Amino acid sequence: MTEFIWNLFSFIVALGILVFVHEYGHYWVAKKNGVKVLKFAVGFGKPIYTWRSKSGTDFVIGLIPLGGYVRMLDERIDEVLPQDKFSAFNNKKVSQRIAVIAAGPMANFVFAIIVLFAMFMMGGKAVKPVVGGVDQSSIAADSGIVAGDVILSVNNQPTPSWESANYALIAQVGKPSFNLLVERGNAETNIIVNSNGWEIDDGQVLKGLGIQPYRPNPLLTIALIVDGSPAQIGGLLVSDKLLTINGIILKTWQQTTEIIAANADKKLNVEVERNGQKITLAITPKNRPTKDGFSQGYLGVAPDVEKWPKGYVFDVQYGIFPALQKSVEQTWSFISLSFQMVGKLITGDIGLNNLSGPISIAQGAGHSAESGLVNFLKFLALISINLGVVNLLPLPVLDGGHLMYYFIELIRGKPVSERVQEMGFRIGAFILMMIMGIAIINDFGRL
Repeated sequence: MTEFIWNLFSFIVALGILVFVHEYGHYWVAKKNGVKVLKFAVGFGKPIYTWRSKSGTDFVIGLIPLGGYVRMLDERIDEVLPQDKFSAFNNKKVSQRIAVIAAGPMANFVFAIIVLFAMFMMGGKAVKPVVGGVDQSSIAADSGIVAGDVILSVNNQPTPSWESANYALIAQVGKPSFNLLVERGNAETNIIVNSNGWEIDDGQVLKGLGIQPYRPNPLLTIALIVDGSPAQIGGLLVSDKLLTINGIILKTWQQTTEIIAANADKKLNVEVERNGQKITLAITPKNRPTKDGFSQGYLGVAPDVEKWPKGYVFDVQYGIFPALQKSVEQTWSFISLSFQMVGKLITGDIGLNNLSGPISIAQGAGHSAESGLVNFLKFLALISINLGVVNLLPLPVLDGGHLMYYFIELIRGKPVSERVQEMGFRIGAFILMMIMGIAIINDFGRL
């Protein structure tokens, strides 16, 4: 329950910030172009806070934090007094209307640059892209990738960290092959990866290739216990070292998880070493069914791990001007990658099961907030970019659909008919609702 509340709170904070930024982009450019703004709303439903500015704009915070809008004076909707005709949105030049509509997504992109700039200035940790293992009969194994390889670049794009390697690999989805430059021993080796049949499931790019990133081996010492979990109820404490379960001597963490998974709702005698003494505890793992409906035991613990080898984890931090350059480059890279992903969803190179909805976003917000300010800033930047990209899609109910109509008007010299626009809005709303439905179904499937 605590995790749910934290995820919900993080989601509301993140979405509230991003919606405000997006709508403020529309608002600011509208005001600069002399458009009268009637309402600036963040959230829908019953207003929980309302304030009216001197210019007559109502600023509203709604109860349901799932979007927002800027309501501008428009003769097609409102009764406009003669003295206010010039300030009506529909009476502005088409170039001005384009600027107002485009300002929302652009504000999201500018916000991402600012957030990434702050993140790069603060600095953080990065992990060297070392292959820890390769699945048998996988694309990676067939291509000749082996454990211990360090990925230096993907199609000539440098990959100093696993994060950069993941983004570079995502861009290769749908291609029949790509080049991978790896360091093996003291030599560099170029590998041509035949990526036919590469399937991405729930964003697991490396899993689809059969690559397991290197991670330090987990130990049998408990490092974390989840509140209210079977482990806590059974009396396990942080720093306990697991010795046996039902008399079986434990040698690895994987062996431990397999025993726990196979004994859902069954009492286990767990022997631990605590402060130099051996203690036996009676613990019953809870049943947490898998997606396929099979029974799986859950204890609610995380192990301590071995130390990282020297050089595998390194600090990343930039000065003012390098950080600004890096933030602009990364924002552009993410925008480009997001549009590529949309294209690959349309062509079928990436399955619809990779779509995420509000539940996954809430979980991502909660986890990133838990792991520190830098990771939360990175999450905000990525979601802000995605929000901007999605709004630029040419669906009539989105900013991109309005821009499509205005560009047609710019070329034709006259606006698209009301009947065509209305039909487009209905089709766009249907497509958007269908996409949202698939995303929410995917979210529930991941729970």
